[in-house]
Amino acid sequence: MTPSLFDLSGRIAVVVGGTSGIGRALAIGLADAGADVVSTGRRTDAVEAVSKEIEQRGRRTLRHPVDVGSLESMQALCRACLDAFGKVDIVVAVAGVTKRVPTLEMTEEDWNRILDTNVTGMFRTYQVFAPSMIARRSGRLIGIGSIASFVGLQEVSAYTASKAAVAGLTRALSVEWARHGVTVNAIAPGVFETDLNKDILKGPRGQEFLVRTPMGRFGRLEELVGAAVYLASDAATFVTGQLIAVDGGLLASGVNQ
Repeated sequence: MTPSLFDLSGRIAVVVGGTSGIGRALAIGLADAGADVVSTGRRTDAVEAVSKEIEQRGRRTLRHPVDVGSLESMQALCRACLDAFGKVDIVVAVAGVTKRVPTLEMTEEDWNRILDTNVTGMFRTYQVFAPSMIARRSGRLIGIGSIASFVGLQEVSAYTASKAAVAGLTRALSVEWARHGVTVNAIAPGVFETDLNKDILKGPRGQEFLVRTPMGRFGRLEELVGAAVYLASDAATFVTGQLIAVDGGLLASGVNQ
């Protein structure tokens, strides 16, 4: 029998920012598709919880907390993964933060924190894991963008700027590393309720998102898994530099009523 194009058996995946929300859903989804998955973040208890879920699926993992804001921490994670598994096939960069505040009232501290996590954290992740992929001439780097990679959102200028930068970084690295067998893509989620945004979505902002989304609802986290498995799989061998929107039609929407 010909193996499924979407079968990730034998692949090693690392999900940075993978202990809650979108990251956790993608880590579990990759494990369900057959990959061994190291899903990590800053909190030891959260790393332990998601690692147990991965192991319950019969997959291998490591318990190795990481701080995406620290190059040394990222380097230690990469060394641990390579020592344990000999390779890393797939890296998903999920770590992200936001804060809603009028731009004239935003502090530089908040601006720098959001940009450092959302953009520079992704840069660190890719810079650390890409060399071994380039040496093997095989690897999949998958980032998390946003609808804010394409459109402006009210009073989240740092987040919007960071996600536009994620789109640019994805395209730039896809061009630079394609000749080395490494693809670089991103997923742009629409509106999914997570710990990061659930309070905002309870108010008028959430209702506006619902009106603008043709499907008329927020996404379910498991609905992001298919895009991640696709980009990590043999079905996407000629796909690079792309941002795949999973948004219920929001970006396509003009007038909905």
